[in-house]
Amino acid sequence: MNTLRNKVQLIGHLGNNPEIITLENGTKLAKFSLATNDSYKNAQGEKVTNTEWHNLVAWNKTAEIIEQYLEKGREIAIEGKLTNRSYETKEGEKRYVTEVVISELLMLGGK
Repeated sequence: MNTLRNKVQLIGHLGNNPEIITLENGTKLAKFSLATNDSYKNAQGEKVTNTEWHNLVAWNKTAEIIEQYLEKGREIAIEGKLTNRSYETKEGEKRYVTEVVISELLMLGGK
C-alpha cells in the first residue's frame, strides 16, 4: 500500500510555456502550470466547466524532455507527488506553494 501514498495523476493542457532553469551544477528544472477541466450540468441543464490550475515541476531528464517538446496548450498526462514549500517575499510576507513533482510524463495528441 505504500505505493498509493501521495500519488497524483493528471491529464490537462499546459497553461504557459515551461520555465527552464539550469542550476550551477548543470541540473535542469522545469516549472509550468497545468489546467484540468471538469464539466457537469447544473440544475437548469446548462453545461458548466470548472478549470483547476496546478503548479508542476520536473527535474533532470524529464525537464530536458519538457524543454525540447512542450509548449503552451499541449496536452499531457503526468504522474507525480504533491509537495509543499514556503518562502518569504521581499516585503517579508510568508507564502505557501503546493506543487506536483513529476515522476512520469506522457505527451498526448499531436503538435
